[in-house]
Amino acid sequence: MVTEKEVKKALRKVKDPELNLDVVVLGLVYGIEIQDQHVHVTMSLTSPMCPAAGPILEQAKQEVQALEGVASAEVELTFEPRWTPERIDPMIRAALGI
Repeated sequence: MVTEKEVKKALRKVKDPELNLDVVVLGLVYGIEIQDQHVHVTMSLTSPMCPAAGPILEQAKQEVQALEGVASAEVELTFEPRWTPERIDPMIRAALGI
């Protein structure tokens, strides 16, 4: 059975094209639920008007589905709570000067 750690590792391949940082480091992954061979990811975007929303969500789904032991994956988009830069890993925030 796939683990949350493996799912997060797969999601680290998905980058925000404007910031060139992955969705995990950015704090865009709000939740991961694993039930048998199905994975449900709840995530957000840096902006509700993100022009790359479709490709980001599709890549996230593909990366999770490609994991051994995953039969199906679903990526749910949410803006509750709204994403803020405080969700970025503190070390990355410091490196970016925010």
